[in-house]
Amino acid sequence: MKTPFDTGKSLAGSVFKSLKTALPDSVGGLNPRKKPQIDIELLAKHVILPSLPVTDEEMARAAHQDRGQKLARQENWEELSDQIQYAEDCRLSTPGGESAAMLLAFGARSDVVAVTEDALYDEADPSMEGINALEEMLAENYGDYACALVTALAHIDIGWAWRNTAPEEDGSGHLLKFKEHFKRAEDILGTFDGVELDAPSLAAAQCALLASRRQPGNRVADDYETLIDLDPDCPRHMRALGQHLLPAYYGDHKRLELEARRTAARTGDIWGAGAYTWVYFDALALDTGAIDLLDCDFFIEGMKDILMRRSDQHVTNLLASFCAITMSPEAKGAKDLSASARTTRQQLHQFLDYILTCHLQELHPLIWSQTLLSPGLTPPLPSRRALVAKGRQTALRVIAERFADDIANGYSIAFSTAGMYRLPSL
Repeated sequence: MKTPFDTGKSLAGSVFKSLKTALPDSVGGLNPRKKPQIDIELLAKHVILPSLPVTDEEMARAAHQDRGQKLARQENWEELSDQIQYAEDCRLSTPGGESAAMLLAFGARSDVVAVTEDALYDEADPSMEGINALEEMLAENYGDYACALVTALAHIDIGWAWRNTAPEEDGSGHLLKFKEHFKRAEDILGTFDGVELDAPSLAAAQCALLASRRQPGNRVADDYETLIDLDPDCPRHMRALGQHLLPAYYGDHKRLELEARRTAARTGDIWGAGAYTWVYFDALALDTGAIDLLDCDFFIEGMKDILMRRSDQHVTNLLASFCAITMSPEAKGAKDLSASARTTRQQLHQFLDYILTCHLQELHPLIWSQTLLSPGLTPPLPSRRALVAKGRQTALRVIAERFADDIANGYSIAFSTAGMYRLPSL
């Protein structure tokens, strides 16, 4: 069975061509003078930055997913349920803030979902054996919300697989399957209350069901408010709220601004202004027009608060790549914005200076590759090694352009736990 990272070298070239299109030669954009592109080997000699091809965040995510998958394959549902409920009770998360309970549930259903997805993408009828086995497990563990969560999320994932593979000419059959699986997920989750059980994963699953509801806009803010109040430490929920308040989904820009401020007010003791930034984070990447109502100073204050409260380098790289690439003046659609919107983007782009000089200690290349690839590009992806190489090249190019004058004057730029500093080149 192929995974996204098993596509090999044959696809790397085509995706790198897309990456090259997504990334201008002058991606940093911080120095108004046009500088000649510097060879990557030369960059590496002057930017001394530890690079982690595999990070603590990735290892933590993989550990939870693999654990969930292993317990499901062993049909050890009692142990899986105990671990999901334990993770919920103590709000266990990865260093970057991802929910361990949701990762366990993802691993537990991954085999069933993958078989269905593979069949649909091969234009074959998927076997019902896997989802039926989960239904049997659910019947045997009636009243166990963790087992219900795994089964319901499997139905939601399979529903999306049907919808995403619907043919353009007549996709009615696929859309019907989408609705059937979402209806079954809704029925399964209907007997559980995430607030009553103090289970954020159940509330997150309810938010996932919004995709099948008629006119869900009236429920988006309320459902996500419930979820975020249950698990305010998890930025994933806030990012999803912002995405689903975009006009392309269930909201509009005014509602996005309102809910970003409301979320920041409710979570100020945890994030400061950070929740405002998290709600806007994916929305700005997906919709260039979302920046029109953005309070730039408040967003920057939020980034500072996030960096002060979450010193993990996964988050630091996430914000750095956002400022460098997503907010680049050369990014797609940026030049078509109003003058005030372009000024706001430039201010966010220049915040990269602060992140590099005060917070960046190590490079996580995959985050930079993912920032290039989404939104707008879809699988198949090149090999993991290719993604790591491209992420490293992108980050080094950004940093070298930012400090090109220092490098030209005979310095190297070094990063460590003590911060960024300049060293005379030998």
